[in-house]
Amino acid sequence: MEIVDCIVVGAGVVGLAVARALALRGREVLILERAETFGTQTSARNSEVIHAGIYYPQGSLMARFCVAGRKALYDYARERGVAHRRCGKLIVATNAEELSRLSGIADRAAHNGVDDLRLLSGAEALAMEPGLSCAGALLSPSTGIVDSHAFMLALLGDAENAGATLACRAPVLRARAIDDGFEVEVGGDEPMWLSCGSLVNAAGLHAPALARAIDGLKAESIPREYFAKGNYFTLVGPCPFSRLIYPVPVPGGLGTHLTLDLGGQAKFGPDVEWVEGVDYAVDPSRGAGFYAAIRRFWPALPDGALQPGYSGIRPKIVPPGAPGQDFLIQGPGDHGLPGLVNLFGIESPGLTASLALADHVGALLD
Repeated sequence: MEIVDCIVVGAGVVGLAVARALALRGREVLILERAETFGTQTSARNSEVIHAGIYYPQGSLMARFCVAGRKALYDYARERGVAHRRCGKLIVATNAEELSRLSGIADRAAHNGVDDLRLLSGAEALAMEPGLSCAGALLSPSTGIVDSHAFMLALLGDAENAGATLACRAPVLRARAIDDGFEVEVGGDEPMWLSCGSLVNAAGLHAPALARAIDGLKAESIPREYFAKGNYFTLVGPCPFSRLIYPVPVPGGLGTHLTLDLGGQAKFGPDVEWVEGVDYAVDPSRGAGFYAAIRRFWPALPDGALQPGYSGIRPKIVPPGAPGQDFLIQGPGDHGLPGLVNLFGIESPGLTASLALADHVGALLD
């Protein structure tokens, strides 16, 4: 049986960041990915936003790792030449009731370490983005966008330069705890068993299923998975906005917001539906509900200007209607298996938080 020091399961942005962090610590790392290449699911189907860390509950892992990860990501993108833009974001209040809630949003952000928000009058916001309809806004200058594929490619390059290896079409079928680590069964083109001292479950949507396939891990420590599918529609033609536009959050989510990619393409979403399995098809009929939501902050949106864009699925570990979830990171001290780290519920802001999450996993395994 072949022996390797560390196995990281999942080559999404978090798995790649973890592999890089471990390899740079001098660990021998093998990344196992069941798809044909890296970053094809959750990491390829997101808004590519670099989040500031505004909305997350104070003291949560999401808040902690988003703020630290955002700073690390900007530094990394600049140093590695990864395309990105600190475009900023406006959180828009369209009436007096929403206007009264902006100060509370700013207070929560400040508790999370986001200290650069600016409260704008309606006139100030319109001077920045003349197409808006708003009574006032919060400006988040540290929100931005990044080329997520280029970011993942850079992470993989760093990891490989430090000695890590990526094996694609290599699904992990099961694993079992042994005295000094784990034995892992790998399927695919070349089925085999591997032995490792450390095992990182960064399988994203499939992390709970993988955890259930680890013999020796107590079932009560494994959360149930739920899939929240977000549908996005894109704007036909040029976008009149240069910043991301978010409404004041609504119960259960952030509402229909406008994000941009580095090419200037405007995307609107998400329209969330809870699904039983992985299905990325976007129903064109869902676009009808987007127009009223968008016209609350952009009244001039033309009829027929939206077309189906893409969808992404968030790896939820709480059911519909439950309070918002936090990241769930289980190290040996949580489940009792030395060398195992499980990453559950790593949804947004996982891209932004990835470098900070990776450092945390490295510390758990140190």
